[in-house]
Amino acid sequence: MKLLKSTKAYIWAGSILIIAGIMAFAMISSMDKTIASIDGEKINEDELYDALVAGYGADTLDLLITNKLVELEAEKAGIKIKDEEIQKEIDVMVESYGDEKSLKEQLEASGSSMDALKKDIVVYLQTKKLVEPRITVTDDEISTYFEDNKDTFAQAEQVEASHILVEDEKTAKKVAKELAAGGDFAKLAAEYSTDTETADNGGSLGYFGKGDMVEEFEDVAFDLDINKVSDPVKTEYGYHIIKVTGKKEAKKANLEDSKEVIKETLLSERLQEEYPVWLAEVKKDHDITNKLEDSN
Repeated sequence: MKLLKSTKAYIWAGSILIIAGIMAFAMISSMDKTIASIDGEKINEDELYDALVAGYGADTLDLLITNKLVELEAEKAGIKIKDEEIQKEIDVMVESYGDEKSLKEQLEASGSSMDALKKDIVVYLQTKKLVEPRITVTDDEISTYFEDNKDTFAQAEQVEASHILVEDEKTAKKVAKELAAGGDFAKLAAEYSTDTETADNGGSLGYFGKGDMVEEFEDVAFDLDINKVSDPVKTEYGYHIIKVTGKKEAKKANLEDSKEVIKETLLSERLQEEYPVWLAEVKKDHDITNKLEDSN
């Protein structure tokens, strides 16, 4: 199992689905072990259990053992994870998905939930705090990484904007008129915008750089002042009314400004390498019984 600081690192969907399946089958009434039938041919609980264990049992049990080891080691080291730390990780994920609704939808699509995510974040943070003291990142390594990846640390000019997208010019002019009369942009986006991904979020598109949007759209967006609203802009998607809410000027790469990001990146890479070494050492310090492993 890899230790990754990313959304997918927290969403162990496969294991969650397997465990959910085993739990669901276990709750079926013990009075009738038949859980399915085809033309009268029965499939019973024992067959399902054997199939689940044969297909996924070893990996799922190994994950549970690993998580328990992390929990025990964290307790021994006096490591406690605060609610603010969990929320900080969730906030990063929400930002990457655009909003909390999108994150929850992705979790549900993966067979997970916010509660399960929080538990996985706790395991991740415990593991990070246990393994990180074994890792050293030097200033020379940070400088070398910066020089090798300098282009990625330069900031291009960016604009933060929201939009209301409609199908025809008549509707666009109607919305523009309501905005000019003092209408609330977010409410009008929810009412009129055909962009279902942003309509319920005030039409927010977040920050974007040149080349991220169609040319007609970004030409207007980059030219607008902050808090100004455009006239209807026609693109291949329809008619947009654009509101600019923020701007970031282009900046050259700067080592001092990039140090913390680089250090975190290098720490994450080293955690990947050090984690299995740490886990192997920890396993030697515990009396672990694994009947699935012993039966093979």
